[in-house]
Amino acid sequence: MRRLAYIVLALLVVSCDEEAKYDAQGTFEATEIVVSAEGTGRILNFDVEEGMPVVMGERVGNIDSAQLHLQRRQLVAQQEALLGSRPDIKTQVASIREQIATQKSELARVEKMLCDGAATEKQRDDLAASIRLLESQLEATLSTLNINTATINSNAVALEAQIAALDDRLAKCRIASPISGTVLVKYAEAGELATVGKPLMRIANLDDMYLRAYFTSDQLDDIKLGDTVTVVADFGEDNRYEYEGRIAWISSESEFTPKTIQTKESRANLVYAVKIAVENDGRLKIGMAGEVIL
Repeated sequence: MRRLAYIVLALLVVSCDEEAKYDAQGTFEATEIVVSAEGTGRILNFDVEEGMPVVMGERVGNIDSAQLHLQRRQLVAQQEALLGSRPDIKTQVASIREQIATQKSELARVEKMLCDGAATEKQRDDLAASIRLLESQLEATLSTLNINTATINSNAVALEAQIAALDDRLAKCRIASPISGTVLVKYAEAGELATVGKPLMRIANLDDMYLRAYFTSDQLDDIKLGDTVTVVADFGEDNRYEYEGRIAWISSESEFTPKTIQTKESRANLVYAVKIAVENDGRLKIGMAGEVIL
């Protein structure tokens, strides 16, 4: 009986020592992004493998865009033909301007002759009326030509917008990574049909990871955003490595303690999630257990 009591006491001492080793516990996670298809068509190539590093903006695959290229060529041809049909305003009104200039020159000659008594007032009035008529014709012609030109320009702008929309769709046929990171899962292969929204791969930035740890309400007084803490990664057995961590986020709402998490106060039911930023040296993995020492 006495031997059993010593064993229980020893277990309690060990348990208290273990509890004193850390202030919070959690698991490591990273910012993960699911890259989905933005175009529809057959995947021509998709050169990624799980575990492969990718660079932000780097093209890793292509979706068939032959039909889009043909549509773009058709719109460009229509736009060029439309712009080529714009009237040459200067040429089309040149003859009227020339007639007006001739009539004004004749009017000046008649007015001079009228002063000498060699011409009549009727000749002068007829020339003045003819000039007014030609100027009216010039104004009407210019108005019509300007309206036609404006209409053609507007239609050309509409075609330009359609071409820009096609360029955007063509760009979305290129599969690229929005962040620099590592491919965690590959969901599609070359030859498959891609549709808008279909997941293609899941990427995570494993260089900058977070430990999502859980603190009791009593511990919140001891931490604040930006604080530096010690993070211990548990690799199993005696393999434990310490990292410097920075508190990046503190939840504003409590939650029930996850089943896989031990708290310093074993009776605590409600805890607050805290994300602690840790720079990965290549050893940390998503889902690995970790502890926090304040």
